[in-house]
Amino acid sequence: MLLANLAQRWHQPAGYREVLAIAMPMVLSTGAWSILFFMDRVFLTWYSSDAIAASLPAGMASFAVVCLFAGTAVYVNTFVAQYHGAKQDGKIGAIMWQGTYLSLLSLLVIIPAYYYADVIFNWTGHEPQVIVLEIEYFRTLMYAAVFGVLNNTLSSFFSGLGRAYVVMWVSIVIMLVNLSLDYVLIFGHFGFSSMGIKGAALATNIAIVIGVIIYAVMILMPHNQRRFNTLKHCSFNRPLFNRLVYFGLPNGLRLFIDMSAFTAFLMIVGMLGNVSLIASNIAFNINALSFLPMMGLMIAASVLVGQHLGNDNVQLAERATWSTLHIGLVFFTILGALYIFVPGLFIWPYLQAGEFNQHDSLALVIVLLRFVAFFGLFDATFLIFLGALEGAGDTRFIMKMSFIISLLLMVLPSYLYVEYMTANVIGLWMIITFHVMTYSVVFYRRFKGGLWKHMRVIH
Repeated sequence: MLLANLAQRWHQPAGYREVLAIAMPMVLSTGAWSILFFMDRVFLTWYSSDAIAASLPAGMASFAVVCLFAGTAVYVNTFVAQYHGAKQDGKIGAIMWQGTYLSLLSLLVIIPAYYYADVIFNWTGHEPQVIVLEIEYFRTLMYAAVFGVLNNTLSSFFSGLGRAYVVMWVSIVIMLVNLSLDYVLIFGHFGFSSMGIKGAALATNIAIVIGVIIYAVMILMPHNQRRFNTLKHCSFNRPLFNRLVYFGLPNGLRLFIDMSAFTAFLMIVGMLGNVSLIASNIAFNINALSFLPMMGLMIAASVLVGQHLGNDNVQLAERATWSTLHIGLVFFTILGALYIFVPGLFIWPYLQAGEFNQHDSLALVIVLLRFVAFFGLFDATFLIFLGALEGAGDTRFIMKMSFIISLLLMVLPSYLYVEYMTANVIGLWMIITFHVMTYSVVFYRRFKGGLWKHMRVIH
């Protein structure tokens, strides 16, 4: 009976096959990014323990600066999906351009953040040599931060159409360019001088700029111009821009709140010392191997819900969400088991650095991976329902819950715990685990409530 049900779910509309047709390229795409970030940190571990301690807080802070604009502009994905589902392809070029203009506005925060980087990181209380590297890494990433926002926006054109394979191949190119340049610029090969953590940031910048150029060339190809008006409707459209901001801004605020809260959490962990910070950075870096592919499934859920709602087929939108969730839970159950039973498989690359072999944080990483294996199932549940609600346009609820859960159930308790109690890193990870569990329950109940079924972002 179980096999028969699985076979039926595989073949029916919005079943596993339809989900995987979009999800697999998106998972491979976000998987490429996860490999990129993972190896980026591995290279920095080989370079120095201070570099790996500085990389994740500074990297998260750099994304927190632009994520309000990135989260708003990337909502082009939902507009494209619903226009495509409603057979209104001629309007897709216009919304893509509004997202582009919104992306350029991110310069309004990038430039001040660059000049105030020393203020931001001196406040953290991290060890002095780590703060110096955090500032250097952060400021270098700011050079191309606007291209990071544009990369997310332009990729939404293809993901919204269901052309996830395009996003996959561009992401793979970005990964290969970045890792190749990491090897050259961090350690100094082929005649280049060793640049350390600054070299890692420059490698990321160059790779992302190349990705943006590839997307722009493909979007402006003649067949896309004819079908989607990608050049004809390049002018600023105030009503459409305002509509993108109306639905997308809460998504951007949600992303800003979540990323700022997570960055603050890492800063708080750093207050316990380098051992706790390094172990947490590595554990979160390993978690990216599962979290970012789960983001691919989240995008697939958002696209499918948006397309089916654009075609006024609520039943298929709901079925697609549950199909995506089933796949996500199977994926993370397997990976979580590996985290528990063979943690050495994931730690091995870091051990290639002689300095890290005897580092005090090594045993702690193995303990933290057990937390990852546990809360990952709740994280997967939360992300799939988040994608479904975003695909419908339920962004204001998402924003409110992000504020309450991230700030009041993670950042504030973590700060009070470190400031007024005898704190340790295990206690902080218990707080973040409870925070993820709460997220999954709240978003499950919202999805089951069904209000999203009556929402649309297009006229």
